[in-house]
Amino acid sequence: MNFRFQNLLGAPYRGGNAVVSESTTLLSAIGNRIAATDLVKSQTITLPFEASTNLSRLDASPDGHFLIAVDDAGRMYYVNLRRRVLLHSMTLKGPASALRFSPDGALFAVAIGRRVLVWRSPGFRKEFFPFERVHELRPCGADVTVINWSPDSAYLLVGSKDLTVRLYCLKSYGGSKKPYMFLGHRESIVGAFFAMEKNDNAYRVYTISKDGAVFTWKLDESQHLDDSKRMDLDPPSPGTPEQRSQGENNNENMEEFEENGRKRRLVDGESEIPLNRAKWELVKKDFFMQTPAKLTACDYHRELDMVVVGFSNGIFGLYQMPDFVCIHLLSISREKITTAVFNQLGNWLVFGCAKLGQLLVWEWRSETYILKQQGHYFDVNCIAYSPDSQMLATGADDNKVKVWTVSSGFCFVTFSEHTNAVTAVHFMPNSHSLLSASLDGTVRAWDLFRYRNFRTFTTPSPRQFVSLASDVSGEVICAGTLDSFEIFVWSMKTGRLLDVLSGHEGPVHGLMFSPTNAVLASSSWDKTVRLWDVFDGKGAVETFRHLHDVLTVAYRPDGKQIACSTLDGQIHFWDPMDGILMYTIEGRRDIAGGRLMTDRRSAANSSSGKYFTTLCYSADGSYILAGGNSKYVCMYDISEQVLIRRFQITRNLSLDGVLDFLNSKRMTDAGPVDLINDENDDINEGVDRQTRVKLGGNLPGSLPNRGRLTVRTKCLKIAPTGRSWAAATTEGVILYSVDDSFVFDPTDLDIDVTPEAVNEALMAENPQKALLLGLRLNEDSLIKECIFSVNPLDIKAVSLSIPFKHMQRLIEALADLLESCPHLEFILQWCQDLCEAHGLSIQQNSRSLLPSLRSMQKAITKIHEDLSDICSSNQYMLQYLCSTSEKTR
Repeated sequence: MNFRFQNLLGAPYRGGNAVVSESTTLLSAIGNRIAATDLVKSQTITLPFEASTNLSRLDASPDGHFLIAVDDAGRMYYVNLRRRVLLHSMTLKGPASALRFSPDGALFAVAIGRRVLVWRSPGFRKEFFPFERVHELRPCGADVTVINWSPDSAYLLVGSKDLTVRLYCLKSYGGSKKPYMFLGHRESIVGAFFAMEKNDNAYRVYTISKDGAVFTWKLDESQHLDDSKRMDLDPPSPGTPEQRSQGENNNENMEEFEENGRKRRLVDGESEIPLNRAKWELVKKDFFMQTPAKLTACDYHRELDMVVVGFSNGIFGLYQMPDFVCIHLLSISREKITTAVFNQLGNWLVFGCAKLGQLLVWEWRSETYILKQQGHYFDVNCIAYSPDSQMLATGADDNKVKVWTVSSGFCFVTFSEHTNAVTAVHFMPNSHSLLSASLDGTVRAWDLFRYRNFRTFTTPSPRQFVSLASDVSGEVICAGTLDSFEIFVWSMKTGRLLDVLSGHEGPVHGLMFSPTNAVLASSSWDKTVRLWDVFDGKGAVETFRHLHDVLTVAYRPDGKQIACSTLDGQIHFWDPMDGILMYTIEGRRDIAGGRLMTDRRSAANSSSGKYFTTLCYSADGSYILAGGNSKYVCMYDISEQVLIRRFQITRNLSLDGVLDFLNSKRMTDAGPVDLINDENDDINEGVDRQTRVKLGGNLPGSLPNRGRLTVRTKCLKIAPTGRSWAAATTEGVILYSVDDSFVFDPTDLDIDVTPEAVNEALMAENPQKALLLGLRLNEDSLIKECIFSVNPLDIKAVSLSIPFKHMQRLIEALADLLESCPHLEFILQWCQDLCEAHGLSIQQNSRSLLPSLRSMQKAITKIHEDLSDICSSNQYMLQYLCSTSEKTR
């Protein structure tokens, strides 16, 4: 199958600024990717392109068509938001600290260090070099922190760490282009905004600093009128002799010059001179009074004349300007708020906390949450699909278990009762409950209806659990330990400890029950895989010995094969019935990843990480996925023992282990320069990189920074439908799904099997022949068209005529229609008649049809849940109406 990237779960926000496009789409950075959340449909997707490093700045065009993003390496990306396609990219001369589109969408400004560059927006034009720089403003005294445009896109406010805000004029009015400087702040600038006076339609400026000070600036009218007489506007020349001979005298030219001047003054908000040459007066000083907390994020809505601010202690405030009236002052977190923005209408506030991976959208009038999502802020250790493939559970080092809806990408419940890292999660067969194992010595069962912990399994003495499994019936729960090398067995109904399986001499990191019987397979670092008969209690039934430590174990869905990976990079396939070794795959070269910053050897000569730590069979058992401490996930064909495809889970150079070759220029006397923490925090602000290197602060291995995150895959799971799979990686949970783009793959092609023949059969009102031709041609659109052409009364007869070799393709088409087609009764009738006509064949070949049948089951279950909610709501409404009508009588 051809899999492609689908989504990224685990953290809706990782840093930088969030942007609201078209009032309903929230854009946020997740590492080197961008998440787009539809706030109306409650659905999030991740754009398919990747940046070279973590993204730090985003901004969307006013019309919502384009997005500009800049990463930590100074690479700029221009994206078509509607198509989700990367159009252009360019490398800047440094990382960007601020980025902003002009209100008319024609320009955008980028701050790089002390400089501000203004570029023309490429739009939809096809050009060899699309980015055209139109302005380079005079540099500030320190790094720029904020940029903001005037409503007419003629002026630019630039705030910097030199405690000043500069007002630049971008249009040519003659004279000097020296900026006007707003002075008086005592901390670096966080926000600078243009406002409009409601009475005289003149400009007003707000400047906000890190210490919580808000200054209001207004034009000094007296000084403004005096300076207007000294404008350096040169009158036009009196004209050429030819013009004078034609009657165009100087008076006419002067009248034209005055008329143009009036037009210019009208564009500038009825001012006599450019705003950067006018005199501004500080009319008011206000303070948020949140000492010792620092102001970290702010935004201004011009139509509502409101300011929203966020602080380093997790408090946010909403204020009505210019009277500085506090509307809301609330706390949403204990960590620093890193972004706070309005949507275009001003009714929603967006807050982000990078450290917690938290993203909130709050409706300030009704004081309700529109969106409240928080991801794992430590590594995700384990994942599990529900039997119907609609939910995905994750467990992480932050002691939390989260359950996500796969279709929407939203987390709908979080369990936080564990007191140590969660190491394994497992869905029960009924999908109504979830199990989780943790290093805190407990296995907990969670009710997914009431969202509570209804049972806790413990041991007589404290143990650390690292693996978890349950039998097919869900009556027996088993967990493997890290310290005592034992396997504990509990009863799900009573919670009582039934048995303790001993025999392993190392940590039991792999546990899995056979899908067909009650045999338990366990893998351990003692170089063995053991099979246990849990119900008979006879101990280990079979032991498979290896030459190296066994890291994980997996059963094939039909229970006739076991796969395990060892520390030497091999995958061994065993027959559990006969106890013989069937195949061996050598995967050391396939899993070999990039070179770490601290490695003394090259990636090719290094032995670290060249082994698989997680395995997962496909739904039909024909291929297997394998991953480990590398940037690759390998897919192998089991029968041929060959590598089918190698997925690179990330290209983010901010993670260690992505590059195959390191650049020696990045090496300093203090170590790799990429491992030196030069973030501008409250302690290190103002101290340059060279000073910190000499002082030895924030070096690799020191407490502030123990090194960069290393790319790895901790867990792999394939959905029971076989249409998608998930990988728990350093960047989060990456979802891959089958590529639905058209691929010409006919199953029974002949010279007479053509799309024209299908259309002729449809025109001749022979849907049975048309459907058979469409299935042989294997073109999705033709198959669906033929399905709809069948009369509802003839569905049973047509179903009986379908050969079994086309059954899987037809079931896949019906499952797809159930998810997207409004004709539910018609498609459900197809499903029922098809199962009745071929029930025996489906039962005998259930293994080959299992993925498509699960896709159909998933679609039918979702429809049933949606309709049951609607019917229940209608039933209660009718009961209420009937009761009220009786009372009125």
